[in-house]
Amino acid sequence: MMGYIKNSYKELVEKVSWPSFSKLQEMTIIVMVASVIFAIVVLAMDMSFETIMSNIYKFLGNLGR
Repeated sequence: MMGYIKNSYKELVEKVSWPSFSKLQEMTIIVMVASVIFAIVVLAMDMSFETIMSNIYKFLGNLGR
């Protein structure tokens, strides 16, 4: 078990290439913008579906009268 931990640490320190701080900031901004766009798209879909279903239920409710 200790060998595994030592080898994992060695690999993280010597073999993994870590991004620079400026590159990390750039990628973080990209992820944040993409998340906001995705949230807006999901919100629009949800509101559209709610409106469509509401109109369907109103129409079906008026059929019985």
